Formats: sequence, structure tokens, C-alpha cells
Amino acid sequence: MIRRFGESPEAGRKYTRRAGAYALLPQGHHLLVTWYDDGKNPELQLPGGGIDPGESPIAALHREVYEETGWLIAAPRRVGAFRRFTYMPEYDLWAEKVCLIYRARPVRRIGPPTEAFHEALWMETTEAVHQLGNEGDTHFALRHLQGL
Repeated sequence: MIRRFGESPEAGRKYTRRAGAYALLPQGHHLLVTWYDDGKNPELQLPGGGIDPGESPIAALHREVYEETGWLIAAPRRVGAFRRFTYMPEYDLWAEKVCLIYRARPVRRIGPPTEAFHEALWMETTEAVHQLGNEGDTHFALRHLQGL
């Protein structure tokens, strides 16, 4: 069973399962995170996102990190998973998000994020722990800070 963070599912509501791959990207005492701000739902997030049909979690991780940060990564290693039930306004979808968490090494910045509304930020890990927008991301950032 995968640990759940956040709101309990609402009785009678249909949720679509959506798997995603997300990254802890440490460099020294900092984490590379993404600031998402569409003008409605600003949030500090671990970089990552949905796994497309037929795509492997690792391929999705590389693609999503690049899209949201502009960085290439290496040596991803899965450190855990969690799920959360949430409304995704960008897709008008109630989702059961299954979040696969990896730790990887940020290798090189190629350019700015290619995905709209995203900004890559280096943040002290201790600060990120307090500012990440969902409890699952916070849990894994804290575990990273504590040495997993």
C-alpha cells in the first residue's frame, strides 16, 4: 500500500488514476525546485509530472525535469512513492495522483523551462521543506534532509 498525503477522497466522486515521476535534485545544501504560477494556483513543487501512455517512469522523469527546469539530470534512484487525491484545474480532472519520487543529480542547465508558468529555483533544502506546496513533496524533501 502506498502512503497517502493530503485530503481524503470524497465519497461518490470519481477519480482518475494518474501516475507521475518527481525528482529531488540536490546540490550541496540546496534543492532545484520549480515555482509554478499560472496566476491562479501558485505553488512551489518538486520538478516532475505525469507519465505518458507507453512512457517509462525514468523517461518521464528526464522529460518533465527538463520541461519544468531546463536541466538535464543523471543517476535517478527511486526513493519512494505516495498518492494524493486532488483536483487538477489545468486538466479539469479529479485525480488520484500516484507520485514516484526519485533522487537524481542535476548535471547541466540547457536553458529556461520550456513549460509555461514554470520557473526553476535553487533553494536551501531547509527552506524548501517549509515551502513546498504539498505534504508528499515536503515529506520526501525532509527525508532527504535527514539522509533518507
